Amino acid sequence: MRLATIRATTDGAGTAGADEGAGGPRARRREVAVVLPGGRVLPLGTLAALAPGTLGEVLGRDLASILAIDPDLAAIRDALARAETNSGTPALKAAALDPADVAFDAPIPKPGKIVGVGYNYLDHIREQGLERPARPVLFSMFANAVVAGGMPIRHPAGTHALDLEAELAVIIGRRASRVAVADAARHVAGYTVANDVTARDWQGQPKALRPGEKGDGQWLRAKGSDTFLPLGPVMVTTDELGDGRGLHVRSQRVAAAGPNAGREFLMQDGNSSDLLFSVAELVSLISAEVTLDPGDVIVTGTPSGVGVFREPQMFLEPGDLVTVEVERIGSLTNPVTDEDGHAAEGSPAALFMANRRS
Repeated sequence: MRLATIRATTDGAGTAGADEGAGGPRARRREVAVVLPGGRVLPLGTLAALAPGTLGEVLGRDLASILAIDPDLAAIRDALARAETNSGTPALKAAALDPADVAFDAPIPKPGKIVGVGYNYLDHIREQGLERPARPVLFSMFANAVVAGGMPIRHPAGTHALDLEAELAVIIGRRASRVAVADAARHVAGYTVANDVTARDWQGQPKALRPGEKGDGQWLRAKGSDTFLPLGPVMVTTDELGDGRGLHVRSQRVAAAGPNAGREFLMQDGNSSDLLFSVAELVSLISAEVTLDPGDVIVTGTPSGVGVFREPQMFLEPGDLVTVEVERIGSLTNPVTDEDGHAAEGSPAALFMANRRS
């Protein structure tokens, strides 16, 4: 099952529609929705009308709150089954929205906890000249960093080495505390796509430092600044993706300047089968001391190909456009702007933003 958090325009009756109608501007609201096979989007409010009495207390809640009271998503699954029985699949699709008419938010817009994982792909470790770690490197991020696909990644003026990292992200579905590896899978609700944007100079990465620079020596600002964690577009549940292995993980960049200006350039091309520490191992290791709650996110690490270790280096600049993708989940494309949200006219980022507004 594929679930999304969307922003659809509504009228007073709660029916999705255009921004402007006979009654004037309509408010935008955030709602959990099912993404049907074929891509049409069925808000839970619409599903409740097709299958009365099935969604109960999960209706009107955000996805993290739904997982907290219904970690198996049984109410949504039951409602879908009943709606198909009552109305038929064609009617179900007819009631759903065209994905072009909704904005996809991050599946969990405000995670309670975000745990990042460093050095979890062997090829990424080798490109840095490091030894294989005995344990994963863990770090924290906060909800301020989370943005949806399509939203700007803001390039702070204080960094000259902004980089991208395509990653498989895990969404916790059931409270996890001191969980054994063998039991970890039942605590995972599903997976989404993440771009773990990183200011390499702030991180203190030696290859990113100019003469005399030292960096912060820790990763909080380097990875947790505003807009540094695009997430989405959907959560795909574990009954579809299992343990999360075997998925291609890629990133691409369209540069605003330089030798690759204007063309899409493949940066990373890895596979989640190469994770050194599996999703189950990560859930177990983290939950040994840090309790994970429904809606918490684990960002599992990135394969090789990031900009800082390339020759020549490729850092993100205002005007660039970046895409990260995980097979069978989807992709996130985000424009890179300056810290005020601006990109030069005619740049890939500016053209992308103008197209979204039109």
